Amino acid sequence: MPELPEVETVRRGLEQQTCGLTIDRVEVLRARAVASPEDPADFCRALRGLRVGRWHRRGKYLLADLEAPGGSDAGRWGVHLRMTGQFLWLAEARPPCPHTRVRLWTRNGEELRFVDTRSFGQMWWVPAGVADDAVITGLRRLGPEPFGADFTGAYLRQRLKGSRRPIKNALLDQSLVAGVGNIYADESLFAAGIRPQTPSGRLGRSDLERLRASLVDVLETSIGAGGTTFSDFRDLQGTNGSYGGQAWVYRRSGSPCRRCGAVILREKLGGRSSHWCPRCQN
Repeated sequence: MPELPEVETVRRGLEQQTCGLTIDRVEVLRARAVASPEDPADFCRALRGLRVGRWHRRGKYLLADLEAPGGSDAGRWGVHLRMTGQFLWLAEARPPCPHTRVRLWTRNGEELRFVDTRSFGQMWWVPAGVADDAVITGLRRLGPEPFGADFTGAYLRQRLKGSRRPIKNALLDQSLVAGVGNIYADESLFAAGIRPQTPSGRLGRSDLERLRASLVDVLETSIGAGGTTFSDFRDLQGTNGSYGGQAWVYRRSGSPCRRCGAVILREKLGGRSSHWCPRCQN
């Protein structure tokens, strides 16, 4: 599933390609791709004729400001890519592939296409004057953003105090920190020198400060690389990121650590594979 860096890469691509454009026509090819309104035809009618404004990211959700003719607020357009959702920007007409779920056209005939192999991705229209989380209820469960001022070592210490949950599992909890998934949890724990099995409540203030800083650094590095090669993620041009070639431990089990030469290990934690170096993480 795309994580924060991949979603942020898509956000930047959408903003570059669509900010200021008017949606001339919308077609929903698979009804389940639209979570709200209940009738996909209402979603199409709601977005038709609206101008796309700025794109925002909250955790792994994307939100676009919408303007009606004349500039009045027309609500927000929400998207979650889930496991395999991706946007493609097409300057020229091209027949849709079997996994095309939603198509939007500009007045110039350009197309923004949403393709989703496993069909878990979703879209929402949030009417003007309605809170985003009143419609997109998953937003209510999100913790702070990793780059936010409220995501601190002290915050982690307070939330994890007394917890016996492995720190790797805690990092995957979207109510603790928004946007982090398996890849960047493994990578940030390596950078912080902390084993993924470590009970969260045993980590001291300095450990958690180091983990917070490592997580921010790893995410910023991956955003700069345009995301990872490890997921089904693609940007608007159909290209995946290059962070995979820089990974220290993720999917490198059995290979030598690039820092110390020890063999990278792998173990299932909470149903997810975790990768770590037994020498660098102790």
